[in-house]
Amino acid sequence: MAMKIIKQPLRWQVGLVFLAGVLAISTSAIFARLAIASAGVSGVGFSLFVAGSRLTIASMLLLPAWPKLRQAQLSPGALLYASGAGVCLALHFVTWITSLSFTSIAASTTLLTTTPIWVALVSWLWLKEKLTRLTVLGIAVAFVGGVLISLGDGVSLSGGSNALLGNSLALMGAVIASLYVLWGREAQQRGLSLGSYSAFAYSVGALVLLLLSLLWGVSYLNYPVAVYVYILLIAVFPQMVGHTSFNWLLRWINPTLVTLAILFEPVGACFLGYLIFQEVPGVSVLVGAVVLLVGVAVAVYGSNLKRG
Repeated sequence: MAMKIIKQPLRWQVGLVFLAGVLAISTSAIFARLAIASAGVSGVGFSLFVAGSRLTIASMLLLPAWPKLRQAQLSPGALLYASGAGVCLALHFVTWITSLSFTSIAASTTLLTTTPIWVALVSWLWLKEKLTRLTVLGIAVAFVGGVLISLGDGVSLSGGSNALLGNSLALMGAVIASLYVLWGREAQQRGLSLGSYSAFAYSVGALVLLLLSLLWGVSYLNYPVAVYVYILLIAVFPQMVGHTSFNWLLRWINPTLVTLAILFEPVGACFLGYLIFQEVPGVSVLVGAVVLLVGVAVAVYGSNLKRG
């Protein structure tokens, strides 16, 4: 049987997928904020509902991957790491979505992009991986940017504003996301394919959020139709289109470029936030966002120099 040859995509095709991925992930904060506005409620309870619904829909879309999971030859610990990653993904979504009720879209999405920095720090502490000087410099620059964002006066949000709380939740979401990345990498290195791993981790995350919702007394029913529409859009565009686009790009372009591409998310989200909510962050937030993104870019570049 002849081996199937995978054709190298053209540059314009790579560019189109790149653009689609950036635009898709940029809508995550927008749809979440629209869902909050349509429901007229916010806080942890509603975030559990939004995150749980998002992962439930994504899990259902990945049902075709389950037969391959049953046939996979897995090393010990693969499903344990995938389960841990699923729990982290659930907690990541809850903390980040909740942050959008208290701080600006620009601050929340920018702080979320610090995930690669936390990945580097956790890898240093846990896996004893050395940090390059460039990575350390990037972390220091990003820290300065984070301080500037925290000093920003925020923007007026429906239901009140607490920029310090919102920024802290967004940063917590980034830290938790780093564990999701590392444990997900471990699971895939132990035999899980990308599709099987995603299906398993998303399902675990959905079950965790359903349990937390029951404990919190949160109902998945009786919300306006618009809320369910926005949640469906979150599951389809940022989750499926955005993540799938970047996973596809990893096959054809330098992983460093793919990682740096995700830094465009705050830019797109901030622009959409201005168009839809007329949300204009303070000067300190905008300057801090630029400084932080530069720091993350330097840290990511430094980390990849070490690997390559």
